[in-house]
Amino acid sequence: MKNKKTSMYVVVPLLIGMSTSSLANALPDDQVQNERAAGTEFFFSDDSEGFQTRKLSAEFLPQYENADHYLGVRASAYQYKAEDWRRDGQKISFIGREIDSATANGWFVDAGIFTQDDHSLFTFDGSYRTALAKKTAIELFANRDWVETKPALDAGTNFTFVGAAVDQGLGEHVTVVGLAGSQFFSDDNRRDHGRIKVIYQPSLDLGLTLQARYRTYQSSKADVAGYYFNPHDYEEGMLAMGWRQRFAGWTTGLTAGFGRETINDDPSQGTRLFELNVQSPVHGSQFIRMNAGYNRSASYSGPDYNYRYIRGEWIISF
Repeated sequence: MKNKKTSMYVVVPLLIGMSTSSLANALPDDQVQNERAAGTEFFFSDDSEGFQTRKLSAEFLPQYENADHYLGVRASAYQYKAEDWRRDGQKISFIGREIDSATANGWFVDAGIFTQDDHSLFTFDGSYRTALAKKTAIELFANRDWVETKPALDAGTNFTFVGAAVDQGLGEHVTVVGLAGSQFFSDDNRRDHGRIKVIYQPSLDLGLTLQARYRTYQSSKADVAGYYFNPHDYEEGMLAMGWRQRFAGWTTGLTAGFGRETINDDPSQGTRLFELNVQSPVHGSQFIRMNAGYNRSASYSGPDYNYRYIRGEWIISF
């Protein structure tokens, strides 16, 4: 019974490498800019405990320049399933993005109202990144959403996660990224998160990175009635390789990682992470982008919990 949205790999896209937010990387410089766009987005996930999430969205962007510069609205229909249990949800949100593709500085926001069963929640996902020096940048982030497990959704349990991340370049080939944040649950639980990642780029032309990652968190509340995965102490160390390449206008990215995690005082066990990102060139006035991932770690059911997802978006400008 592991809550996907409390995982640092999902909540904090800055630190993932090829993450969910990497879907919105800039389009080719020679694209024709338009004033409006519309599109659709989908998201499917399931895990080894039989919990499934389905999401289908429609987007309208009355102010649109490219994939990193737009304002609009998104309407989403959600469906959660676990054995004979099912829950539907609806969300309407304001979305916006203003990112410099060369530096990754700027902001994005997704703020709206999410209703499921008899519960309604103001949700928010956003960040602001700016340069402090030539090779130093800081990102402030906030995320508020439902805890996505059957008992947590039934109870209307939600969380708010806030924090900051700093990345520091060391020479031309090494970047160090550090993060600190706190996650406040509506059941009075609190998690304090810390993370560091060292990225080594052996060649500036290959699109290849070697990464050493470490993350940890501590929960203030031991008993959450089984609503979500909640160890008091959690640590994970991981070695990962990332590769990003552009071919015939297509942009692809791949990240693979293998690590070890320690939960409370239990013996350590292996973890795995795989992520794939693909974005098409612009064909006329439209493009698609997709990413998929697989994560293996522990949960209440034991050490072999795994989680899989796929997300896609199609946008046409006019």
